[in-house]
Amino acid sequence: MKKFSHVERKNILTRLKDEQYDVIIIGGGITGTGIALDCTTRGLRTLLVEMQDFSAGTSSRSTKLVHGGLRYLKQFEVKMVSDVGKERAIVYENAPHVTHPQWMLLPIYKKGTFGRYSTSIGLKVYDYLAGVKPEEKRKMLSQKEVLRREPLLAKKGLLGGGEYVEYQTDDARLTIEVAKKAFEYGADLLNYVKLDQFEYDANGKIVGVYLLDKLTDKPYHATGSIVVNAAGPWVERVIDLDDKVFGKSLLLTKGVHIVLDRKQLPLHQPVYFDTPDGRMVFAIPRNGKTYVGTTDTVYEGNLEHPTTTKEDKEYLLNCIQTMFPQTAIEMENIESTWAGIRPLIHEEGKGPSEISRKDEIWTSKTGLITIAGGKLTGYRKMAETVTDLISAELGKKSSQSITKDLKLSGGDFSHPGDYPIFIGTKARKLSMLGMSKEDGASIAAIYGTNTDAIIDLENELLIELDLPLPIKLTLHYAIQFEMAMTPVDFFARRTGAIYFDIPWVQTWKQPVIDYMDRLFEWSPERKEHMREELELRIQEATS
Repeated sequence: MKKFSHVERKNILTRLKDEQYDVIIIGGGITGTGIALDCTTRGLRTLLVEMQDFSAGTSSRSTKLVHGGLRYLKQFEVKMVSDVGKERAIVYENAPHVTHPQWMLLPIYKKGTFGRYSTSIGLKVYDYLAGVKPEEKRKMLSQKEVLRREPLLAKKGLLGGGEYVEYQTDDARLTIEVAKKAFEYGADLLNYVKLDQFEYDANGKIVGVYLLDKLTDKPYHATGSIVVNAAGPWVERVIDLDDKVFGKSLLLTKGVHIVLDRKQLPLHQPVYFDTPDGRMVFAIPRNGKTYVGTTDTVYEGNLEHPTTTKEDKEYLLNCIQTMFPQTAIEMENIESTWAGIRPLIHEEGKGPSEISRKDEIWTSKTGLITIAGGKLTGYRKMAETVTDLISAELGKKSSQSITKDLKLSGGDFSHPGDYPIFIGTKARKLSMLGMSKEDGASIAAIYGTNTDAIIDLENELLIELDLPLPIKLTLHYAIQFEMAMTPVDFFARRTGAIYFDIPWVQTWKQPVIDYMDRLFEWSPERKEHMREELELRIQEATS
């Protein structure tokens, strides 16, 4: 069986010159990997290239919710709420190891964004549009019930609240599970490979791409019948390499999240609350931390590595102080942050928070298909729409998409209810290798039905290098089965530790670099570059 590894990456690059792809996708976020999965499961020969790591852009920097967008009801985005609301349940059914139902608390205040009556009606409509299961239908709460759930909430002006189910996710891991499933069905996927320019035929139609491997600086070429631009915030840059004609314009906005120790903001459940400037912000507990976000400001800076400013942090701290006045959280209490860029379709006269999050698709005169906008939750439906278009362009009778009922990598459960039992069973099995049951349960919870593949790696490990068994197993798996090419890939996107456990990263960063060095056989210069890159990303998250 082929492994989605650095070895297979080399193999794909070597055979590019001999392949004729039906589809070449530019962009390895959730949109691009979703399109790759839909295309390859319908029999289309598919190549995806990503100039950074998979999900390194927006798809690892979201609020980490597969959610329906309740606030879009106020903007009369009824179809979008209906579509993405239904998609939440599909993602959960197909990937319960990376999608977890959570009761979200929506406190209602005098002169707040949501009134008591409008919230009751809105949540009821939301339940109907999203096809919510009976046990997950909304609940309306009195003031006392709200404060019983979250006693830290501001009492002044509190009228009551609503409670409804959202789905918490690990956005980067969701993306990598989609990518792995596409690879399993035969798609070729490459990280750290950048589009350099397009190739055209005599009629001016795109027939291929010139690529650059950013890890070796070697050029490559691939031919394909259709090229899809799913580059997220980089969509316009890709268009600039084509005919430079774009019927719409993007508005890039920045969303920032801050991470606190949960003792600083000890919430019992996620809270979706009003801000002083009339926006809405999430406060979400996760594994001993509470993260709060997001901001929504126009962005014109570096796309590869957007940073968090002092003003961003002050804004969110002010939001916390207003809604949770009993807390005394200062700047120094912020453990880490992340900033993500939203590629929105510009709408004249509308501010960042007012612009629709719906996706739009264009085809240029050269044949380049571009998709922009959209939400993480709707990735599968967007991919289905794009693949229908591709099939029509190729003149092929389009088969039905199968992704609605297709289990993602690691999500091969008969029913999501099997997942908790599975964790206990695999935790015991992993503990027999010499780790605690707690560590075993953590691995089984994160990797789902891929846990057996992790267990099977026991005899492949480099035992002479000093790393605890749980880290060694998951690191080796990331390299051999998830195409992790750098220490940042492992710490930021395969584990999320740069955002949620900086002390753990600081403790194990050098042993992880040493382990990867042994497997990849880096030169001393390359190893030092990898160390410096990791230090920069740690500094970015903590400064």
